[in-house]
Amino acid sequence: MQEVFMQQSKAKKMVLYALLTCIAAVLQAAGGIIPGAGYLISPLATAPILLCTMLSLSFGVTAYFLTILVLLILQPSELIVFPFTTGLLGLGTGAAFFYFNKKICIVLSGATLLTMGIISLLYLFHFPVLGPAVSDSFSFVTLSLIFLFAYFYSWIWVEVGMIIFKRLKKIIFRNF
Repeated sequence: MQEVFMQQSKAKKMVLYALLTCIAAVLQAAGGIIPGAGYLISPLATAPILLCTMLSLSFGVTAYFLTILVLLILQPSELIVFPFTTGLLGLGTGAAFFYFNKKICIVLSGATLLTMGIISLLYLFHFPVLGPAVSDSFSFVTLSLIFLFAYFYSWIWVEVGMIIFKRLKKIIFRNF
């Protein structure tokens, strides 16, 4: 499918990743705009970045940084969360689809990046990304629980990414 995507005109490719960028920014901003329900919508911002990165590594990186810029305007409070969590997971997992053939390696790379992002927010920036229940003082128990959560969460997104990619492949090859 990447070959079909790369054969498209530059304008079509730019429109697609601009659209995916806007979708990611709106989904991420929902966490700050819609109280309560927005926190259920916000994690879906991983999907557009994941899809864009699965199509092309360079377009995924571009969509990631463009989403950060759109969030700067749309919802600056989400600006610290997206680059280290949902965006990083989408970018890392999408890139892992290029480099690894085994699902376990893809899941582990996404989980590792998400863990590093969450740990950076918690211990480097002292940002309570997991709420007040998790202390910002380093603990191996907390680190282990974060990695287990990240592994499970990454596994879900790898499965979702494969389903989306298979369905898009059917649609694209039917139309071209």
